[in-house]
Amino acid sequence: MIVRIGRIAAAVWLSCVLATAQQQLLSATSDPAPHRTRLILKDGSYQIVMSYKIVGQVVRYVSAERGGATEEIPVALVDFDATKRWEQRQSGGGAAPPVLDPELAKEEADRAAMTPEIAPDLKLPEQESVLALDKWQGTLELVPLAQSDGELNRETGHSVLRSVLNQHAVPHKIVVLKGETAEVQLHVNQPAIYLRVGDDLPSDGEAMTIDTHGAGGGRSDKADQPGPDASYVIVRVDVRRDARVVTSFDVEALGTGKHQEDLIETDDTLLSGGHWRKIVPHDSLLPGEYALIEVLSDHEINLAVWDFGVHPASPENRDVLRPQPRRQPTLERRVPE
Repeated sequence: MIVRIGRIAAAVWLSCVLATAQQQLLSATSDPAPHRTRLILKDGSYQIVMSYKIVGQVVRYVSAERGGATEEIPVALVDFDATKRWEQRQSGGGAAPPVLDPELAKEEADRAAMTPEIAPDLKLPEQESVLALDKWQGTLELVPLAQSDGELNRETGHSVLRSVLNQHAVPHKIVVLKGETAEVQLHVNQPAIYLRVGDDLPSDGEAMTIDTHGAGGGRSDKADQPGPDASYVIVRVDVRRDARVVTSFDVEALGTGKHQEDLIETDDTLLSGGHWRKIVPHDSLLPGEYALIEVLSDHEINLAVWDFGVHPASPENRDVLRPQPRRQPTLERRVPE
């Protein structure tokens, strides 16, 4: 009986030792700090990486050869001992691997922030400036939104523009969009809209300057760009025959909790890295047609709007961006130096 207990104790002790050794190996080989090194594989090939770490049964690394792309490879394929020996040779002993130049490290982080991952395997692209997050048949998709300045309401000249957003005035139409439906039809009732910061978002639109106290004002002739103080609201448009009408609203009442018919205020979040803004409506959107409007200041709005509809039964949109699962990298066989 004593011998048997001794064997059990020895087995427990050995298990603890192995677990400790494995943890030390993971810690030693899971260095997330940016550095240029080689991740050597058991078949003799290697990947040049900026950093790597062990996540479960895979090694996740930032490729130095593919523009900072994040890739994965099974742990079983990596020769950690050979990787460690190579790092020690390059650093002149047991010291830590050479750290990447701070400016280069900042460039890598900035590049990643330009295309952040907003859902598993779904990243914002570099080619588009405004996108809505939609879901089609259970799959999240990014849908590009186009901007339109429609046909401005010029029926009574500048007096209408001056009174359109006056809190004491009767609502008037300010933009008329062609067609009864927008080209983009979303299938979710509270879509997140992503806007790239720093782009000339009002590409060819005009800004309307309004004196909300009833004196002065008029339309600005300059091409405005969204500033840091710009905010966004969503307006449910009035669908008429062959047209959608955007009506005025009270800019001064925004953020006060005052209810305005057909106007939905939004939550605005700046994503990490400062390259994208996330706009989400406060309330769920009923089926219908809408326009996202940029409020440049407490007296100025952008007449170029982003129009879309919300209709769950509509077909899938065109030109959508779908999740792209990470692919196993193609390994090139190299002879270690």
